[in-house]
Amino acid sequence: MRTVILYLSLVINVVSMFALIVGVLLHSGQGGGLSDMFGGGGAGLGSAAAEKNLNRITTVFATVWLFTVIALAFLLQN
Repeated sequence: MRTVILYLSLVINVVSMFALIVGVLLHSGQGGGLSDMFGGGGAGLGSAAAEKNLNRITTVFATVWLFTVIALAFLLQN
């Protein structure tokens, strides 16, 4: 049972890691980020809502990643 939980935590960790990388890269830096990518340029309310939702999604993936790292640390102890 321990190995199943270990592998499940490892898969969730890797998936959340890649989702976190994608989420961070979609954020706006000096340019417009997500709003520029989809043709907004900051002109509408949809781009602000998209950035707000992207912040929330990225925070969730970061939290999931952190908890799976801690779980893996406990599971890999002998």
